[in-house]
Amino acid sequence: MSPDVKAFFDEATNTVTYVVRDRAGARCAVIDSVLDFDYASGRTDTRSADAVIAHVRAEGLEVEWLLETHVHADHLSAAPYLQREIGGRIGIGERIRVVQDVFGKIFNAGTEFQRDGSQFDRLFGDRDRFAVGGLEGEVLHTPGHTPACLTYVIGDAAFVGDTLFQPDFGTARCDFPGGSAAALWDSMQRILALTETTRIFTCHDYKAPGRDRFAWESTVAEQRARNVHVAGRTREEFVALREARDARLSMPRLIVPSLQVNMRAGQMPPAEDNGTVYLKVPLNRL
Repeated sequence: MSPDVKAFFDEATNTVTYVVRDRAGARCAVIDSVLDFDYASGRTDTRSADAVIAHVRAEGLEVEWLLETHVHADHLSAAPYLQREIGGRIGIGERIRVVQDVFGKIFNAGTEFQRDGSQFDRLFGDRDRFAVGGLEGEVLHTPGHTPACLTYVIGDAAFVGDTLFQPDFGTARCDFPGGSAAALWDSMQRILALTETTRIFTCHDYKAPGRDRFAWESTVAEQRARNVHVAGRTREEFVALREARDARLSMPRLIVPSLQVNMRAGQMPPAEDNGTVYLKVPLNRL
């Protein structure tokens, strides 16, 4: 089973959204959508999501799933907007509850913010199965970047979120609350144990030094042989490298708005008594 995969790259956040289609029919899934956001003005825009919608409608597709690999810290999810326009059920990992508890406290979200994952239509556990038309999908719990990270394996394609990047760029950071370089290593071994021809689709690309084009597709074989953080290293060596790199990284530009929105399945916080929606900036907490 080999799905058709259409990628939409948002250069403002270096994020890749995927439309994954059953070649034998018209059913599809959308993975890791983007809601455009200008931090300086506080304005949102739907141009990235609208490109996905235009493709779905032009191809006559039926959206079954709007899947999130994790609670993103670098872009806002457009899942609720897509759901209103083209349908689909919003899914994420069941350990979203852990993430909601942590960031619900950091942002002082109050008792109205439910920390049970009920904002999502489906909470996936490890090895859960789902379908995209005639394609069978399987969920792998692959924590490390965050506690709730998932990899969606659909036919011969694995959508790994922020676990792996292109082989010449390496792996994702592990210094967010609940992150773990050791857990990321173990998660990567699960992904790299897939069939070597399995296609790996990453959520981001930042163009490694010396590469002049953005890229987001590789294979398990390429990752095993050439990933600059993994190939030829032991678990202990990787953990030391990852933790040293993370200690030098600044926070993502959109982490504050992204977490508040994405922990709510892409919904904005409730409007205040003047009818305006506000996002909080917690001082000295991140």
